[in-house]
Amino acid sequence: MPSKGEGSRKNGMRRERRGDFGFSAESLRTLRALKTPERVQRFIDGLTYQYADTAWSPERALRERKGHCLEGALVAAAALRVNGHAPLLMDLEAVRDDDHVVALYRERGLWGGIAKSNFAGLRFRAPIYRTLRELAVSYFEHYYNLRGERTLRAYAGPVNLARLDRLHWMTAEEDVWCVPELLIAARHYPLFPHGVSRTLPRLDRRSFQAGMHGWVKHG
Repeated sequence: MPSKGEGSRKNGMRRERRGDFGFSAESLRTLRALKTPERVQRFIDGLTYQYADTAWSPERALRERKGHCLEGALVAAAALRVNGHAPLLMDLEAVRDDDHVVALYRERGLWGGIAKSNFAGLRFRAPIYRTLRELAVSYFEHYYNLRGERTLRAYAGPVNLARLDRLHWMTAEEDVWCVPELLIAARHYPLFPHGVSRTLPRLDRRSFQAGMHGWVKHG
């Protein structure tokens, strides 16, 4: 007679072969309807932006209909996965600012990105980038803090979340802190030499205001 643990693993394997990955029927219908990266982006744009020290799984975020950048990226990665893509993330590392997480996809060998952000310019990228560095650099001018400082410094990826399937990152009820831990541990690559940052000008007012379109104030 198989142990309880062996039975759970076999059930998980059967669910993945069916393509439901353990999602509820409602969540699976929602994710399967997001058949293109553009649809995925529109959907996560529609989630209420939340300021919270959380790491909700896609199942939890779909039920609550809200999330921050990490949770938006996880929903995007899950949607891409149930529609045949690998669940890949890119971590963007900043100074004097929050880090940012982008769900990755490829078309015709070129990279694109899907992301939820409180800043207008840190969201969708069409698949035109030959390398992840090119994709990361495309976020540089739009990545700034409330003092107008350009804060993006490094990137990491692609990080394949399939490595965390045994921890149920897609459907867990508890926070999936295993995801940010994996992103932090990934090798990060600097976008430019360290000394360059000392001479970076602050963002001009017009660009600053454009990027704040739709910004949700904390609290």
